[in-house]
Amino acid sequence: MVVSVVIAVIVVLAVAGGLIAAAVRHPGSPRPAARPALASPPPASPPLVSWLSAAQLAGQRVIYSYPGLTPPPALLQLIRRGEAAGVIFFPANISSPAQLAAVARRLQQASRSPQNPVRTPLLLMTDQEGGVVRRLPGAPELSERQVGQSADPAAAAREAGASAAVTLRRAGLTVNLAPVLDVYRAAGGFIDQYGRSYSRDPGQVATLGAGFIQAEQSGGVPATAKHFPGLGSAARGQDTDRVPVTLNVPAVTLRRVDELPYQAAISAGVRLVMLSWAVYPALDPAHPAGLSRAVVQGQLRRRLGFPGVTITDALGAGALRAFGPVSRRGQLAALAGMDLLLCSGETVSQGEQARRGLQAGYQDGLLSRSSFQAAVRRVLALRASLPG
Repeated sequence: MVVSVVIAVIVVLAVAGGLIAAAVRHPGSPRPAARPALASPPPASPPLVSWLSAAQLAGQRVIYSYPGLTPPPALLQLIRRGEAAGVIFFPANISSPAQLAAVARRLQQASRSPQNPVRTPLLLMTDQEGGVVRRLPGAPELSERQVGQSADPAAAAREAGASAAVTLRRAGLTVNLAPVLDVYRAAGGFIDQYGRSYSRDPGQVATLGAGFIQAEQSGGVPATAKHFPGLGSAARGQDTDRVPVTLNVPAVTLRRVDELPYQAAISAGVRLVMLSWAVYPALDPAHPAGLSRAVVQGQLRRRLGFPGVTITDALGAGALRAFGPVSRRGQLAALAGMDLLLCSGETVSQGEQARRGLQAGYQDGLLSRSSFQAAVRRVLALRASLPG
């Protein structure tokens, strides 16, 4: 009997030690040589989720933003308390790559606070698509349109993905909100006007997008395929950041054209997918894609089999005016199955509103606890896969 108890204690201690070691990263410690960058991680530890408070669980689903070059004390405190998954950066936050790298170090240091049980890197992200949509100076310099029109598009896409990873890692960032996988229809349309689509040909978009994703993730930076199920049919003025947008695309076209690049991206192992705020009546006539369970769960998760992290587009978008304040929009996104809420209004208070909405929904039963915790586990698994 005594021997059995001793063996049981040893096993428990060994397992606990392994979990703790997996959850803690030491700055600068090398990764095992045999493990490729961003290899698919094991699921995040269920016990870690059970240790988190309701506020921390909610915070692990929020990406914050802030004004100016210096992270405000309120944001640092949220990070120290384990109530933030990460931060998105815009030009107003960046004076140089070196300045941003110093900010990133400060944020990661705050995340290592003893108050924070989540000891893995923050999701520090930006839009480094290429062409005019680059928040940091440097690569990739070619737009997606230029990549698609180059002499060797496949090689150019791989180079763009690899160089984006280098640019972001030098600045201390850990996630790229790229590539765009929208298949544009008309020259000068919403996506094409800034050169943000590889091609009108869904097969070429699929091939080039997958090449970008594989190269970027091999470089240690998770990629984000966007904007599911596709904004390629949007006209020039159909900007969901500003106004509600409805895209009357037949379901068969969505599947054969717009969703084809996402199938390739998922096969390539893309880590995140961002959903569109447009309404697609063929899929759900009442809700934007990112608030639609039919789209998030029915199309992306079940039909296409995406296992990774879903992230909203800007939660403050004009397309969502009819869906209440930020706190309510966040609840609706979570109900639809979205994992991360992108609070990109360049104010910490927007993220706090979203976090409080999630926390209230979790505590009062509006949001399923099992689904909520599954979303947090996906986010924690992504964070655990990041290079230290």
